Amino acid sequence: MRAHDRIIPLHPRRAHVTGALPPPPEGSFASDNAAGVAPQVMAALAEANHGPALAYGDDPWTAAATAALRAQLDAPAEVLLCWGGTGANVVGLATVVQPWQSVICVDSAHIVVDECGAPARFTGASITAVPNVDGKLRPEALDPYLHWLGTEHHPQPGVVSISQVTEMGTVYTVPEIGALCDAAHGHGLVVHLDGARIANALVACGTDLATMVRDTGVDVMTFGLTKNGAMYGEAVVYLRPELAASARYVRKQAGQLPSKARFVAAQITALLADDLWLDHARHANRLAGLLADRAGAVEGVDIARAPEANAVFAHLPAAAIAPLQEWSFFWPWDLERSQVRWMTSFASTEADVERFAAGVSAHLDAVPPA
Repeated sequence: MRAHDRIIPLHPRRAHVTGALPPPPEGSFASDNAAGVAPQVMAALAEANHGPALAYGDDPWTAAATAALRAQLDAPAEVLLCWGGTGANVVGLATVVQPWQSVICVDSAHIVVDECGAPARFTGASITAVPNVDGKLRPEALDPYLHWLGTEHHPQPGVVSISQVTEMGTVYTVPEIGALCDAAHGHGLVVHLDGARIANALVACGTDLATMVRDTGVDVMTFGLTKNGAMYGEAVVYLRPELAASARYVRKQAGQLPSKARFVAAQITALLADDLWLDHARHANRLAGLLADRAGAVEGVDIARAPEANAVFAHLPAAAIAPLQEWSFFWPWDLERSQVRWMTSFASTEADVERFAAGVSAHLDAVPPA
């Protein structure tokens, strides 16, 4: 059962915790969305607040942000700013899919589980979810649906969508993305990448955006900002500019055109300057490894796999989960298997990790043996 599949009680029954219980960490391991705004981003927002600017992206900040993203890709990409991640995914998908087509993705994808059906509603297309393999979509998983092409009784596969990092915390390698793009393009399908945590994936793979996205053949992506230290806003990036012919109309109709676009754009330039976005991701990934090591050393904690990016998945004694959530909230992931998820961010600290691991130890000491 996924994080948002079950309502967490407001006052869970507490286990009696013996011994000294440390105060909860100042930071949150619930999500990288729980972190605040990076100081450099806040300063950029304040700087952009001086004087007037034309609305809807006709401003120097938007031009600078577009140029910065194009430089990262070394490609003449089309860039559209949006309010948020779900909206950006909707705009990207609705631009490249028709209502009689389908979007193929894994069953754990954000567009399936965590966007309240928005992609299906706004595109009118079917979302075809296939079983994931460690959160990933494999090229062979497309085969049963590619046979539908040309048959009027079936929704026509039109888009392959993947998440980078995946919802299971795994990272597609550059060759894996390339293989998927080759399989999709070989049958005329467009490849969409939900890059909410693209920076974490890049540093995990030791590569750059052009290599991971442009060179593999990704056609359109959501470029994540919020989880990397922005206040709000994401960008839709079209690696094939011709796909963006109707994108501005789709964005407006979907309610994703920011009027004061300079404030989204200023955050992009601040994060990309001097590779701050990659430094943030590198820090978050490193802290996830530290958290896995420290918490994994506690008796009764089973770390599902070594973190590949900034997500730690752990199995805990069922009786310890609710008291731990009350002490320092985090999301359960699969309660049927007593699995939880802990996320680190650019704002996580080593002190937070040590304090959290100590709290996990204290709570598990209070859980009677099964």
